[in-house]
Order: sequence, then structure tokens, then C-alpha cells
Amino acid sequence: MTRSVSFRVLLAASFVLGVTAVGAFVVRLQASELPLDMLSGAAGEKVERKPQREWHLVNGKHWQIVGPEGEDPNVTDRAEGNRGSCGAGMVEVAGQMKADPARKVLFDPNSIEEMQKRTCTKWIQKEYPERCAEFDRDKWLAMSKSLPTKPMHFCMDRFEYPNRKGAYPVIFINFGEAKQACTDQGKRLCNEDEWTFACEGEEATPYPYGYVRSPDKCPIDGKWRAFNEKALQPRDSFEAMFELDRLWQGTANGGSPGCKSPFGVYDMTGNVDEWTQNVREGEKNQSILKGGYWGPVRTRCRPSTRSHDENHIFYQQGFRCCSDVPAGGQAAPGLQLETAPPTSLDPSRSTSAPR
Repeated sequence: MTRSVSFRVLLAASFVLGVTAVGAFVVRLQASELPLDMLSGAAGEKVERKPQREWHLVNGKHWQIVGPEGEDPNVTDRAEGNRGSCGAGMVEVAGQMKADPARKVLFDPNSIEEMQKRTCTKWIQKEYPERCAEFDRDKWLAMSKSLPTKPMHFCMDRFEYPNRKGAYPVIFINFGEAKQACTDQGKRLCNEDEWTFACEGEEATPYPYGYVRSPDKCPIDGKWRAFNEKALQPRDSFEAMFELDRLWQGTANGGSPGCKSPFGVYDMTGNVDEWTQNVREGEKNQSILKGGYWGPVRTRCRPSTRSHDENHIFYQQGFRCCSDVPAGGQAAPGLQLETAPPTSLDPSRSTSAPR
């Protein structure tokens, strides 16, 4: 009798373990074969997984939140009144830029970035990536009054690409792809000096809106969210889309009216990092990131990130374009500084290899 009961118990245990193993196999099979917008429940049922926002692929590899196409640039131009001699959707930038001394070493204590740090009166975080809540304007003006200057005159997109008010910036793009996108529009990627001057103006303010850091003006200082690097590859996958959606804390172009530079260029600090062209001689990387993004980073006009090569790609990277002022164009009369085609991802197709 005891042996019979033991056999029945053993048989029942084997059955349970077998069902569990089959269930685990089914879950694994479903996880590998189903689109990543579907999850397997405990019993193998399909549970819909939805992102907080709707996303689509641009050129099959970059991402953008689905939203309004954005305002007609000509309408925005008329409202802003700072297009000058430039093409539609651009801002004419002209003036004298405070110039850094000639660089002999990577770190120069006499650079404008380092000089500005010495005028910070209230640090949020003094170690890298340092964040200053307030700079002393009087001290900075006294310190910088004798700095050399150089003339600047160019056109810059008013917003981050695709440069339409109300549209969301295109992200997850590398330096070379950003350059090509500008070329395709008959423009070029901004160089780092153009970007810096358009952000800080002739006074070289630390922030595009002045001397006091403000998360209310620009989308900055969002809570740090650890990223899953594996989930971001391949970048055209559903898993990458869900990870982007989880990490996103930015806004649509022009969504922060106070995030506006002295020339009237929007979203230069915070929102998304922007690729620019290196202007320094002797540096390996031509790809320079400016402006920071929505997280708790420097997000000032002068700092740059110079450590990433041209193929580097990450979830918060975007860009904007520049161009020369049209031939014969002069700074527009009365130009004044203000006070301080997408392709949807088809769930039925397989994802490509990592790019």
C-alpha cells in the first residue's frame, strides 16, 4: 500500500513538473516569436503591451513621437519676426562672439566655460556633470569685458529637427546621419561655435535665458533613469521603442516658450542633445554634442561633450541645421537681440541587424 501511494505521489509530481516545463517552453517560444508589443501571461495568454506614447520610425532607423505635423514655418516666421535674410524656419544670427583663447591643452582654466564657473554663487552639484543654480552677472560682465571677440553671421533652424513648432524632435541618430539629413535639405550641420553663439548671445550668458538656472523655462533636470543598453539594440526594434518610451522626458519643439535664446532660437539647452561639427584643430572626433538633454546634466551654452565618435548613437541625441546667410544678404535692418517623411514600424516584419 505504501509503495502504491509513493508511486502515485511520484507520478503526480512528475506530471506537475512536466506541465511546468512545457509551460515554460511555451512562454519562451511565445516571447521569441511574438512582436514585442505582446507579452505572455502565466498561462500563455497574450497580454497587450502598450507604450505611453505612439512612436514611428523615420527613414527606417530613427524615432519620433507621433504628433502634429507642426506649424507651417512661414506662419512661425511671421509670428517670431526674426527670420531676417534666411530661409523659411530659420533665424538670422549676427554679432560678436566672445572667443576662447587658443587651445594648447584639453583643459584650459582660462576658457570661457571655466571662467564662468568662477562666477557661480549657488551650486546644485559641483562635481561633474556640474550644475549651477545661479551665476553672478555683474562679476561675469567685469571678468569678460576685455575678452577678444569674433564676428558671427549665419542662419540656424529655430527648432530641433524636423524644425517645426509642435512636432517632436527626431532622436536616436548619429553624427553622420545628422549631417546627411541637413545636406538633404540644402543646409549643413551647425558647427559648435555657431551653436554656442546662438545660445548665449553677445553677452555670453551661461543659459540661453540668462544667469539663473530654470527647469520651468527649459526641459532640464529630469530624474535620472537608468537605461537598458541591450534593449536599445537593434534600434529599429519594438524593444528599442519601448525603452525610448520609458526614458523619454522631453517636449515637442517650442513646447517650452521660455526656453529661448537671445536670438530667438528655441530648446538649445535640455530636451535633446544636439550634434555639431568640431571647429578645433587636432582633435580626433569631429562629432560634438551641445546643450545636454532633459536629465540632470550641465545644460549650459558653453559646455560640450567631445568623447563620442561619429558612429556613436544614443537615445537622447538629435540635431538642428544651419546655413550660410544667402549671398549678398546683410544683417536684417533692425535685427535685435531679445532680452536675456516618416515610415511606421510594421509589427509583422522582422527587425534588422543592429546599426
